[in-house]
Amino acid sequence: YEIGVRLVGSEMCIRDSYQSTPQFTEESLPDALRNAHNTKEGVWGLLVVEEGAVQLVFHDPARTIHVRPDQPAVIPPQAIHHVEIDGPMRMHVEFYHSEPLPPSD
Repeated sequence: YEIGVRLVGSEMCIRDSYQSTPQFTEESLPDALRNAHNTKEGVWGLLVVEEGAVQLVFHDPARTIHVRPDQPAVIPPQAIHHVEIDGPMRMHVEFYHSEPLPPSD
């Protein structure tokens, strides 16, 4: 018998976030996140998906990251990006003063 443990967002990091967005769904995700935007200088983001999946699209250099519940995505300071959705999802973004790192084993 195995009991699964699922870590989400800041539970997967050795640093604590100082701020977090509300939880968004495919219906409530604001246009500001669906369109090109960036964090301020010195602000790191961590896109955390609780249910479903989203695409995190960076503009320069161009690359796309598939973000799902077991795989949050780090957003570097000032990196221009947007979020694309293609179905039901729940997500939020956490903010850090330094790069959020996974815990070491």
